[in-house]
Amino acid sequence: MPIINVSVTGKPDAALSAAIAKQVTELTVTHLRKDATITAVAISYHDPEHWFAGGKSLAEHGANSFWLDIKVVDGTNTKLELEAYLKAIFLGFGSLLGKVHEESYAFVHEVPAAAYGYGGKTQEFRFISGRSKAA
Repeated sequence: MPIINVSVTGKPDAALSAAIAKQVTELTVTHLRKDATITAVAISYHDPEHWFAGGKSLAEHGANSFWLDIKVVDGTNTKLELEAYLKAIFLGFGSLLGKVHEESYAFVHEVPAAAYGYGGKTQEFRFISGRSKAA
């Protein structure tokens, strides 16, 4: 049930947004074992003249950039899974955006299950309810 916020350089493009959402969701399912049916992706665009890396705009660098921010429940993924995910995300954005500046970022927030949820229920509540039903 992750929420994923993505920022990319460029002008808003519905086809690119759909491709980003599809790829990010697939990578999240593959590497972090999350359920695609409850994964949300929000995408925003930024003019490369107003996004800076190393003191120069991305327009000056002649490159694109991205920032991916995902929230997952703490302890649900291993360090190796997170490492593979971050690598796949960077490669994936390279295939979608072309030349991607190295100063592009992905950040996985691991949050407590009691402080994270959807539909008005925390993930901790869902875990406990699932355990109760299994018993």
